[in-house]
Amino acid sequence: MPKTAGVWLGLSFALVVAGCSPAPEQASSQSDAPVAEKVPFVVESEHGSRQDPYYWLRDDERKDPAVLGYLEEENAYYDAYRADYAELTDTLQQEIIARIKQDDQSVPYVKGDYRYFTKYEEGKEYPIYSRTHLETGETTVMLDVNVLAEGYEFLSVSNLQVSPNQNLLAYMVDTTGRRQYELQIRDLTTGKDLADSLTGLSASIAWAKDNQTLFVIENDPQTLLSTRVLKHKIGQPADQAELVYEETDNTFYMWVSNTKDGEYVTINLDQTVSDEVRVLDADTPDAEFQVLAPRQRHFKYSADHIDGRWIIITDWNAPNFQIMQVAADQIGDRNAWQPLVEHDHGVFIQDIEVFKDYLAINERRNGLRQIRIIPWANTDESEVIASEEAAYTTRFERNVEQDTEILRYTYTSLVTPSTVYAYNMTTGEREVLKQQEVPGYDPSQYATERTWATAADGVRIPVSLLYKKDFQQDGTAPLYQYAYGSYGSSSDPSFRTTVFSLVDRGFVYAIAHIRGGQEMGRSWYENGKLLSKKNTFTDFIAVTDHLVDEGYAAKDKVFGMGGSAGGLLIGAVANMAPEKYRGLVAHVPFVDVVTTMLDTSIPLTTNEWDEWGDPREEDYYEYMLSYSPYDRVSAQDYPAMLVTTGLHDSQVQYFEPAKWVAKLRDMKTDDNPLLFRTNMTAGHGGASGRFSRLKEIAEEYAFIIDLVDETVVTNK
Repeated sequence: MPKTAGVWLGLSFALVVAGCSPAPEQASSQSDAPVAEKVPFVVESEHGSRQDPYYWLRDDERKDPAVLGYLEEENAYYDAYRADYAELTDTLQQEIIARIKQDDQSVPYVKGDYRYFTKYEEGKEYPIYSRTHLETGETTVMLDVNVLAEGYEFLSVSNLQVSPNQNLLAYMVDTTGRRQYELQIRDLTTGKDLADSLTGLSASIAWAKDNQTLFVIENDPQTLLSTRVLKHKIGQPADQAELVYEETDNTFYMWVSNTKDGEYVTINLDQTVSDEVRVLDADTPDAEFQVLAPRQRHFKYSADHIDGRWIIITDWNAPNFQIMQVAADQIGDRNAWQPLVEHDHGVFIQDIEVFKDYLAINERRNGLRQIRIIPWANTDESEVIASEEAAYTTRFERNVEQDTEILRYTYTSLVTPSTVYAYNMTTGEREVLKQQEVPGYDPSQYATERTWATAADGVRIPVSLLYKKDFQQDGTAPLYQYAYGSYGSSSDPSFRTTVFSLVDRGFVYAIAHIRGGQEMGRSWYENGKLLSKKNTFTDFIAVTDHLVDEGYAAKDKVFGMGGSAGGLLIGAVANMAPEKYRGLVAHVPFVDVVTTMLDTSIPLTTNEWDEWGDPREEDYYEYMLSYSPYDRVSAQDYPAMLVTTGLHDSQVQYFEPAKWVAKLRDMKTDDNPLLFRTNMTAGHGGASGRFSRLKEIAEEYAFIIDLVDETVVTNK
């Protein structure tokens, strides 16, 4: 039977033994599709009970033969289906790989005595992290992830941090895809890893100035929440790491970091509606952390340090955020904070970079992300770095120095490859440091446009479009529409090399900037969560209607795609407006909303209550139930669908999409293909190697192209 990890909140268990039939050798029609067994099971809450006959597909240990057998059966069915367009998939994969400059290198940055950079070598899956000594010119490899990955089906390295004296490299390694990391420390003078090793960690790392003390975060082994800050001294046994802070409120995320100037270690606590930052002088690692400002509901802030003062972004009396400051010796009371940049209802402050003489602000105005420069000498003056394109985005590049006039930033659009600039904040001059090289790409062949759809409640929704310049707006083109729409995460119009395999075949590519993101400010987010969550779904449908009505797309050739919370969007749209889509793609989709939000043992659940609602409260329970994709599956026709997951996903557990697909197979009334693929060695982010990820994208595109009338799709 499926193994459970503990007692679930509000659930009653039926102990069952579930079996699966052997996987078919071929699966050429829906009649050949796997059929999951139904096993009686009741999910109970104080507001009602629900039948869940596919609950048995949950196996927290990922070892149950019946569960694994069913997933492999689905994979076999998927493989048999896609065999019919295997040649197309191979063609797409080669096209996509051909647009990558395989022997590529990042823009170097200088820190201390070295110039640091990352490079990829031709044919290799993983990055190589290197540095060059400024005086001697000697280049050394700090970490070759290709070597590290040998023998592993999955490997991810995250958050490399060099010690203040530049002799040690701390880094985190995940070999399962579950984002549970092991700390490794490499002596850069010898190239050898030290014996130090801590496991079950989050990815964050912070160094003290003594070059011997690191701060890391230990995750709860059950919920995987980041709960305990540990202080580790190099050479100390792992079990002797000292607990310096434990978070007892499981609605908060937590990470550690250093301020940009290296003067402080910070513990950062983040919740949907509140934050708290605790700070420690990096010169005194054995001292106590101090609270910058105590947490309070509906009070968010973040901070960086420069020249004895903290520069703070906060929503205190400022829904779109304002910028304030406080002296380092006055922390602890936000009433000591002084305003620097006041709140503007028309501008959302996304991020800041602090320099000795300047403040750089990455802000959103009219849905577009731009950069504004303010001199400390006169904060009433400012200059915006201009753009000539209709839809674009700018964001900060790595800026490691504070005593400089040069700001590094990245500019990109749907037609402009990512371009790194060095901008002189004093003279206004800028220099291209690097533009992403895209072999065979000719930007003159493409156009980007911005249009606006009208939602059901009259709100105007921005939409970014990409198409070939010979595109005819006559209602015949296939459409690939993407959106996310949750957590205030905005879907910016950035260059994406892979999508040209669709655009070159006549597709219009659209990004729907729906509510739930923050493209149009904080209110855009607030009106797309909790009891307003359905706006996210109806906005997506409204964008589809607009693009069809305005002739951008043929109504019978519309495809939608989303992942994670964007997969929830796709699942809701599938139930609400299935007739409007020829096909839908849902990657690692969050689709069993109510059951997951009732269960505090599942990773991330408690952190999400301020995003989706706490179903222990009746209003939220009923509202979430009214849109939860798994619960709303009904006996109706659905479009063709491709659903993917990772067996080791720690964010959206594999059993959510597995149950959803099983229920769809049982209830849908059409003969359209429904495909389900589980990556048995990966987690939420899919495959770890760069070429492996591209193969997964090629498979998605081949699924879509195969569904479109060949007379409409133009061959390259």
